[in-house]
Amino acid sequence: MSSTVTAPSLTDKLVASRAASTALATATTAVKDQALRAVAAALRDGTDAIVAANHGDLVAGEDSGLSSGLLDRLRLDAARIDALAAAVEHVVGLPDPVGDLVRGSRLPNGLQLTQVRVPFGVVGAIYEARPNVTVDIAALALKSGNAVVLRGGSAAKRTNAELVERIRGAVASVGLPADLVQTIDEFGRQGATDLMRARGLVDVLVPRGSASLIQIVVTESQVPVIETGAGVVHVYLDASAPLERSIDIVLNSKVQRPSVCNALETLLVHERAAERLLPVLADRLRAAGVTLRGDDATRTIVPGVLRVTEADWATESMDLDLSIRVVPDVDAAMAHIARWSTHHTESIVTDDVDTAERFLAEVDSAVVMANASTRFTDGGEFGFGAEVGISTQKLHARGPMGLPELTSTKWIVRGHGQIRG
Repeated sequence: MSSTVTAPSLTDKLVASRAASTALATATTAVKDQALRAVAAALRDGTDAIVAANHGDLVAGEDSGLSSGLLDRLRLDAARIDALAAAVEHVVGLPDPVGDLVRGSRLPNGLQLTQVRVPFGVVGAIYEARPNVTVDIAALALKSGNAVVLRGGSAAKRTNAELVERIRGAVASVGLPADLVQTIDEFGRQGATDLMRARGLVDVLVPRGSASLIQIVVTESQVPVIETGAGVVHVYLDASAPLERSIDIVLNSKVQRPSVCNALETLLVHERAAERLLPVLADRLRAAGVTLRGDDATRTIVPGVLRVTEADWATESMDLDLSIRVVPDVDAAMAHIARWSTHHTESIVTDDVDTAERFLAEVDSAVVMANASTRFTDGGEFGFGAEVGISTQKLHARGPMGLPELTSTKWIVRGHGQIRG
């Protein structure tokens, strides 16, 4: 008699993730690092197959009209795969946060209290057209003692399937449960909805993607969410901003990789510096293929700039589009940022130390910079190896999220018979 093998349901997968997370919670750092080295090797060994799968997604994306920014985020070539493997290897060298002592004390009655870091358990991730997230979150989850459930979206389904298969094989090769890394892409949009309702099976959910995707997850999820925000990112050129430094920072922030969330979207320029800086900046930006949109003052100084709209101030273009506004002073710049920012990253270019310190203290974003490119807001650049995302909320985690941000804490109380009177 033949038997029929039934594919696991989404609930089956989540239950398996929960069981796997229990096994990982007691794994040593050495075992987790061994798994990560195996993952890095599996990525490099599978480069040709991953690139082939990614090519299928790119062709489908072009046929369906994906924007150039999303296609860039979707694309994996040999160099990007090697960089992902190197990021996984970097995580090996990072301190394991599990078991770290946060604080402790001895009470007058003799009770010994210690607060230590512990894994969340099961981390869910919902994202779109970002196969690098598959690797980044899996690596950080493994090191921090968590199982991970991935919903990567239809645009990257071939790439993600190939990546997850190789990661699962690598994990299993060192004796850990393969179910520490699961994909639920086969369940489509309903799978994402069910993941958001899986309270009790999933401990925390991290969305990565467009503002609309993040907003849906934040408003509809019954599972606690760590909000990663869209990047309406600003650079403010103060009255004293030097020309060459302004050019370097603005061009790098906008042009180096315009499709990512830390890329510049709005340039604010002090009115006393506008005629000195804007014509040269406009020439350099246009030479790099950037489309400029500006207010009336900008359009007076730089002919041919398109008229900016209020919608542009609120838009994360993920492309070579830049909005420009001339402002009377730093207060007006900070007021614009307060009105339109997504609280991701803002930078000031200035030689005035007092103005720089005011900007750093008063601007309310996850990362605030002085005289630096906004492209540095990144877990890898901050020394975290890979990153889970860049949190724009204020509870639990804010800014680039590395290993400690994938842990919670618990209190350990040791006594010798004490009772409360």
